[in-house]
Amino acid sequence: ASTNFGLIDRPYESDVPGESGTQWQRFEREVERLNDTAGEGVVYKVLYMGRHGQGVHNVAEARYGREEWDRHYAALPGDALAHWTDAHLTSTGIQQALAAHGFWRRQLALAKTPAPQTHYTSPLYRCLETANLTFTDLDLPADRPYAPIVKERLREVLGVHTCDQRSPLPVLRSAFPNFEFEEGMAEEDELWSATHRETNDEIDVRMKSLLDDVFGSDGATFISFTSHSGAIGSLLRVLGHREFRLLTGGVVPVLVRAER
Repeated sequence: ASTNFGLIDRPYESDVPGESGTQWQRFEREVERLNDTAGEGVVYKVLYMGRHGQGVHNVAEARYGREEWDRHYAALPGDALAHWTDAHLTSTGIQQALAAHGFWRRQLALAKTPAPQTHYTSPLYRCLETANLTFTDLDLPADRPYAPIVKERLREVLGVHTCDQRSPLPVLRSAFPNFEFEEGMAEEDELWSATHRETNDEIDVRMKSLLDDVFGSDGATFISFTSHSGAIGSLLRVLGHREFRLLTGGVVPVLVRAER
């Protein structure tokens, strides 16, 4: 996301000769044109997919190595140095989320990147922290306020790894009172299993269900997802996008054409 979100400078059918505008303003007009001329049941949306900042578990995995982490340590609640069940951000992760905030501030002011109309986030603690640090106090349009909505299906690969076990809902509501938690979320985490780690096929089914929900119920065109590396990787697979691994705190925008 370091250079204009990677948007390529190119002409669009919606361009008007002699009319000025930033690359993002022209792209926004093109997306509007695509939706205005789309056939019945076809819709275009832009998804800003952001990965949380560095979490305590990311540091622990780096300390032990991927093989030992997956074999043993990921199933523990923590070690002598740190606790990583529903892992929180590290100080580095906080700085990464603040850097994303600064990037968004510049993009909105200079590049005129369209602000998200809807903000969705995973219910895991590090994502709630990241979303707040990234989007709070930005100069957003009055009709596009930061009003985050928690989606249970947007969370990381389920099972075994305690860093991906959700905190009880009352704990999250108390810590993040500005979030709307979607209807139907259980008080305790009923999706996480200590004995089964979700497969790629299983998480892809979950992400397909999430996208069907969002595309079927949300009329917004520009949408933010604050999520995880595994979840975003699954979203990209479901969308037929090429593989793209985000660093912690990274963001990738994706234009999606959906057909019912």
